[in-house]
Formats: sequence, structure tokens, C-alpha cells
Amino acid sequence: MKGAHHALCGAAAWVAVASTAPYTLGWYPVSPLGVVAGTLVCAGAALAPDADHHDATVAHSLPPVSEWVCDVVGHLAGGHRNGTHSVLGVAVLTAIAWGAGQLTVTTERLGDLAVGAGVLSLLLVAFAARALGLARRRLDAWALALALATFVTVAAPTGWDWLPVAVGLGAAVHVAGDMLTGSGVPLLWPWEPRPPRWWRRTPLLNDVWTAGGNLALPVLGTTGSWRERLLVAPLTAYAAYGVGAAVAVGSLTALGYDADRVLARAWEAASALVGTAAVVGVVTLQVPLPG
Repeated sequence: MKGAHHALCGAAAWVAVASTAPYTLGWYPVSPLGVVAGTLVCAGAALAPDADHHDATVAHSLPPVSEWVCDVVGHLAGGHRNGTHSVLGVAVLTAIAWGAGQLTVTTERLGDLAVGAGVLSLLLVAFAARALGLARRRLDAWALALALATFVTVAAPTGWDWLPVAVGLGAAVHVAGDMLTGSGVPLLWPWEPRPPRWWRRTPLLNDVWTAGGNLALPVLGTTGSWRERLLVAPLTAYAAYGVGAAVAVGSLTALGYDADRVLARAWEAASALVGTAAVVGVVTLQVPLPG
């Protein structure tokens, strides 16, 4: 999958899991602010497995820091599409996020500062900002990442327990996305069992378990295919919907309104309009045209 597509899949996954708006799962509900900020963090985490490659999108997101990080990760993971693209890699990234959340510094004026969560968010938001086109220039990426990372550093001890969930979810979405391409992933790395010879000679089977030991369900074909773009298009709209709903809830709550009640009424009104439009359309089709 392309970098931007990974990021969009991560953003949509966080909306589905963390939002409680209609058409979301709400498995791990967080505040509206958590939905908005977590969307960026999860989008960045969905790019993190590619930190094993010096030429990947993430390597150019926050130079020179991101380049140094990618060099180290690539060395530890055994190169591109190895350790970071496995179950073990997802577990390690989740553990790093959890460990980062435990690194705090106590100050007299500001209380506990989540320094570890702030540094991790700095990298992940920069990854997402460059991949999604939110920051075209290096300075813009630094500014956006520093702004959110500073806020995370100050607020994380009381409101950012979801950080490991967002990172783990994003990394898992990345691995799943690459599994849907023809190259597949070494899901069980460092154990990479090779298929027997008869398997390698059997059409379709050799696409699911490749000669190199990768596992795949190649429904998307090659990276960047039209099928991949077709998958990502509705996910982009879904992520935008979730963020917009979170912003609306947060704004209404800040103004003193019952956000759930207002949105429920708006949803009923929208449903009624759609139903009315459908009825009018059917009636119009059934009425014979003059002449």
C-alpha cells in the first residue's frame, strides 16, 4: 500500500473504534478531543511499520530526526518488510507506546508532564501530516507536530490513556493493508517458514503463501492499484465524517448544549429529508412525461 493510503486506513480505523457517532463501532470510546487527536496519531502509527526503510514516506516526514529513526529501526528489524510487518512488530510498537506513556516528569508549576507520550506523538503526527498532505513543507510538519506533542505532554497523564491502543491499531492496520497486496508480509517473523515445492507450483496457493515465506490475501493486487484506490476512497470520507462529528460534539458541549440530543435531532431531520427525496424520485419516475 502507498503511504498516504496506509495513513487514511489508520484514521478510518480509529474513527470506527473510538467514536460513538452513528455508523461507528464505539469499542473503545474516547472524548471528542481524543477522536480528533487520535485520528492523527493512529494515521501516523499506520505508517510506523515503514520506518524500517530509509526511503519511505516516514523517513522524510521530520528530517533529520525521522531519517535517524528509520536507520535504527531498519537495522533492528532486518530490513524492509521484515520485523515491523509482523505480529511481533505490532506488539513491540504497542509496548513502546505504553512504555512512552509511563515516562513522566513532575514539575511544581504544571504537575506531571508526559514527556514520553509527547515525543512519540511528535513523530507520529509528523508522519501523518506529511503523508496526508497537511504539511507540505518541513517547517510546517515540525510546527504541527510540536503543537500537538506539547499538548499531549501537558494533558496525557489524565486524558491520553488511549495512546497505546491507537498505536497498536494503526500498526495492525498497516500490516493488514500490506497483506492484501501481492507482496504479502512475514506475519510470523522471525519465523519465516517456506512452503513445500508442490505448494509453490500450484496457482493461487503460491500467491497466498509465497516462496519467500510471506503470507498474503492479494485482493488489492500491486501497490497503488485501482482496487487499492477504490478501497481507500470511502475510508477517506468515513474518517472525515468521524472527525467532523467529534468536532461538532465538542463545540456543542463547549457552548452548553446537549450534544447527543442536538445531533440525534439533526440525524432524524436528515433521514427524513433523504426519505422524502427518495419518495419524490420514485413518484417522478412513475409519472409519464407529456407528449
